[in-house]
Amino acid sequence: MPINISIPETIVLSTRQSAEQFINEAKKAIALKFYADEKISLGQAAELVGLGKFEFMKFLGENNTPVFRFDGNEKEELQKDVETAMRYSHG
Repeated sequence: MPINISIPETIVLSTRQSAEQFINEAKKAIALKFYADEKISLGQAAELVGLGKFEFMKFLGENNTPVFRFDGNEKEELQKDVETAMRYSHG
């Protein structure tokens, strides 16, 4: 069931966007915030804005939002894996 949010027309007009542009931008802002707060998954966020997962991942990067989240141990382990892969890929 879709949820409707009422936005005063004066707010939409003040952005100098069409209603459709405003809605699309609002959906992106909501998806970005909820994904960053770990309230929705990558797939759900992408679906909300009508993008594929890869395109949404690019959108996250454009907005300085990490795609993957790691705690301290996972981050160190990932760094070691990347360094190992780099050594093997360069001979």
